[in-house]
Amino acid sequence: MPLQTQRFHLKHTALALAFATFATGSALAQTQPEGALPEEIPEHYYRAELVILERVIDPALVEEKMAGKQVEPPVSSDTNLWVEGENNTRSTDLELVDTSELHLNQAVQRLERSGNYQVLAAAGWYQGFPPDYDSGPMRVAMGDWLEAADQREVDGYISIERRRYLHVGVHLNHWQVTEEALQEAQAQTEANAAATGPTQDAATGTPAGQSQPTENDQGQPNPTTVPTDSAVPVNPELVTWIRETRRMRSGEIHFIDSPTIGVLVYFEPIEQTEQEEE
Repeated sequence: MPLQTQRFHLKHTALALAFATFATGSALAQTQPEGALPEEIPEHYYRAELVILERVIDPALVEEKMAGKQVEPPVSSDTNLWVEGENNTRSTDLELVDTSELHLNQAVQRLERSGNYQVLAAAGWYQGFPPDYDSGPMRVAMGDWLEAADQREVDGYISIERRRYLHVGVHLNHWQVTEEALQEAQAQTEANAAATGPTQDAATGTPAGQSQPTENDQGQPNPTTVPTDSAVPVNPELVTWIRETRRMRSGEIHFIDSPTIGVLVYFEPIEQTEQEEE
């Protein structure tokens, strides 16, 4: 199956699975965990949900050749939406609800069971989005840890603006580390080491970067060690990206995608019920 046809099929599969669970969303809204909502619901108050997905596809099959694309430096941001560190800790500045409480929860489960998608993040929270609201860039980083490049597989930011309508901007990069990049970094590391050569410490006569020989229990000198923190970092290669801003319609599921990653977005306005007002 050609990639474009496959992409079309998978995109509409994701939407179909998401919409199949939409009918249950209103019921979920009536069973919010205690303390999730303020006693007084302000104007322009919403439940926002974002699900970031990765397609299960060999990057080599992607026809969009992105290796030569220039990616601007990371933007300055004071807000972490969903940032996973090297040791799998997650950082967020939002008060996220439990995944089981999401309107999109069943869609998330079905997408994973389909075998075509891996869910990288599923976030939901309550927030006011008054006129002229602008979240600024909210950082995201998730997916596999690319050790050689010292970063996550997917990174970038998501922004939310209230113009006349709500708009969501998705700015995500999907990276990989290639064998060629590893070989180039290794070659550069070896070339740097050969060009620099060992230098001696004036006090000990020991080559710089090496520890002075010590003796073991038998009185024999231990071998010296050379630190390995001078390795040249590997430059990751761009697989695909998303650069899109889309107007949101309340109560509808939106799917913003690329050949390898996608984002499900859902906004539900929250209003004070007559019973609560009484």
